[in-house]
Amino acid sequence: MRTLSLLISIAACALGQAPAGGGEAAAARLPNGLYAIFHTSMGTIIARLLEKDVRATVENFVALAQGTKAWKDPNTGAMVNRPRFEDITFHRVLPDIMIQSGDPSGTGSYPCGVTIRDEFLPGLKFDRSGKLAMANTGAPDSGGCQFFITEGPMPSWDGKYTIFGQVAAGQDVATKIGRAPVHGDRPVEPVKLIGVTIERVGPEPAQKVKKPKE
Repeated sequence: MRTLSLLISIAACALGQAPAGGGEAAAARLPNGLYAIFHTSMGTIIARLLEKDVRATVENFVALAQGTKAWKDPNTGAMVNRPRFEDITFHRVLPDIMIQSGDPSGTGSYPCGVTIRDEFLPGLKFDRSGKLAMANTGAPDSGGCQFFITEGPMPSWDGKYTIFGQVAAGQDVATKIGRAPVHGDRPVEPVKLIGVTIERVGPEPAQKVKKPKE
């Protein structure tokens, strides 16, 4: 993971500010935690990852973003270890509802060779904009590589998609992407996801120490 100083710079840019103190004011708005920074052709979106709540989903997303988990290359069919979310598009846009990415084939239907279990928690609901969630086929435990960001409340999706993050800065960028002209549900002019970086603000979360059995 990169240093906090880089996150400060990115956060300041995303919030439209460049404070004289090296970005400390912008960084102060981000509580301690793990963040995904989405670099798009329309701007930057920063989402806080819910690592304590949906650990398996967050670990999968981070590993794919950093290239430490293998996935299936759409050109060769081979399993590869490289960042999944580089130089792809937001292949599906539903205005006022959500924007979706994560498929290097750009079709939205390519099997990525990775599936993970659903993590539905009662307290995680689609009750506001900026929910970062795992897309799936509609079948149980079928998510893995594609994700979406919501533009508004979608209560009918509760218990159907794993929520694993919340936009902390740049929701206006997500809205801008959601306003791109579309043909069907695909942007007429491709909106690029240039890459995703993973950054931490503050210390690593404390690990629970297991007491030895007596």
